[in-house]
This record gives sequence, C-alpha cells and structure tokens, in this order.
Amino acid sequence: MATFIKGDTNILSVHDGTAYRPVACLTANSLASTLEVLETRTKCDPGVVITNAGAFAYSIGAEGLYIDTGVGGDITKASHDWLLIEQQAKNTLTWKLDTGLATNTAYYGTAVVTDLNLDSPTGSENATFSATLQGSGAIVTTDPIV
Repeated sequence: MATFIKGDTNILSVHDGTAYRPVACLTANSLASTLEVLETRTKCDPGVVITNAGAFAYSIGAEGLYIDTGVGGDITKASHDWLLIEQQAKNTLTWKLDTGLATNTAYYGTAVVTDLNLDSPTGSENATFSATLQGSGAIVTTDPIV
C-alpha cells in the first residue's frame, strides 16, 4: 500500500552560511523541473522528427506569511527580509527540500532569488510573500554543504 506524503511535511530551507534555515511559515512551496527537447529533421528521412534531450532547468516557488526574522524576531527562519538581502546581493543560495521522514530522500541544489513579492493588505490580515528561486546546476540527493 502506498504511503502518501503530506504537503506540510515538505519543508523548504536555505543555507545561511552556518546552517539550513526553514523558509518561514510557508503556506505552499513547489519544485518544478523541465527538460528542453531538441528536434532535428534530415533530408535522409523527410517527415521524421528526431528528438534528443537538451538542457535541464528547474525553479522553486514559495508562498508564506511574512514574519520578523531580524533581531528580536525568529532568527532561525528565513522570510521576505532575509531573501530580499540575498536577492539584492545577487547571492547564490544552497537550498534543501526535505520531508523530515527517514525513509524519504531530501533534495538539494543551488539557486538565485529571481522574483520576490510582498503583499501587505489593509486591516488585520497578515502580510504575505512569494518567492521564485531559479535553479542553477543539478538537483542532488546528497547535502553539498557536508
């Protein structure tokens, strides 16, 4: 029988130079990968398309609550403010996507923060943020920091 993995156990973290920080209070995160398809047609076999694998690419999407991760806040997490500093510095981040389950593989890679949005509605609603991290290189199952 299949064991289903709950979405809230998939935790996205980024490395801050010392340790992995969970990206704060996420309501959703995703990992999307694509493989470019290269098509070739020849005069030797007109009308036949030959396909080959091209470049591999991936991105990570995240949406969550904007929390205070500065001095006096929860400094163990990364939120909009921390990601904005990394984005403006054009830093490449090491990330981890992990269920925390011993039987499951964690994924690791490097990425840059390409899109970062902060939404601050009026009233008593919580401020939220969304981020897109564009992957660089491969997704691996061994921690590159170790």
